[in-house]
Amino acid sequence: MAARKRKTPDPTQKESASSKLKPSEKPAAPSVEPERSHYFSNNVVQHRLEQDFFNQPCISLAKAFLGKVLVRRCADGTELRGRIVETEAYPGGEDKASHSAGGKRTERNTAMFMKPGTIYVYPIYGIYLCMNVSSEGEGAAVLLRSLEPLQGHFVMRELRAARRKEGARQLKDKELCNGPSKLCQALNIPCCFDRRDLASDPEVWLETDPNTSLAKLQDIVSSPRIGIESHGEWAKKPWRFYLRGHQCVSVVNKEAERLTPSGNVMFSSGP
Repeated sequence: MAARKRKTPDPTQKESASSKLKPSEKPAAPSVEPERSHYFSNNVVQHRLEQDFFNQPCISLAKAFLGKVLVRRCADGTELRGRIVETEAYPGGEDKASHSAGGKRTERNTAMFMKPGTIYVYPIYGIYLCMNVSSEGEGAAVLLRSLEPLQGHFVMRELRAARRKEGARQLKDKELCNGPSKLCQALNIPCCFDRRDLASDPEVWLETDPNTSLAKLQDIVSSPRIGIESHGEWAKKPWRFYLRGHQCVSVVNKEAERLTPSGNVMFSSGP
């Protein structure tokens, strides 16, 4: 007698278990994680730099800033991040290129005489802004010249485009923050940030570099500051500092790089 064949069920006719569930019992759709910069993983903890970090002489602070991350929290909660790759020191006192030269205090430069870590924002050419941070020393501050964009490129590009001519070409990533006024535009640093405390402000702060292994491959070049040629001997002081070979540096000084041995100075990754 021949064996009876077992009928194979048609998979197209089989109702799934989930389709039998009541609407209230069906599994919820998986939540979508917001896009996050590849520079920041869940295993990395960023440490906000506190007051102690800023309590150092102007030139030392200018070097210590290199490799740190400037963070700007926007009104909608979006956070923009950029690694500092270029700074300039303005120690005040006899430095004729400083806004506080000779100890001169004005309404504009008040932040330079406030506690270390105070933000000093001032306009240039009547339309652009520059961001500085006060250090130890009477009337001393550090100018932030260039950043490497790390997080929020799309927002940075929109903020920069809003200040450019219609139809202008799209900026490359390395061009978003490669200048003192450019970084203020890209991170939306307004004039009202003047005199705020970078160590405690809820909208802008500094963090340790979450990618120190990469940053430590760089070394510091010392060169004359930019745009102060009319200040005689002070224009020659090598108080501009930048990471050698970094594509986001605003201006490369080949002569200074030749005179600054590679690898002789490293910056710290945190306090």
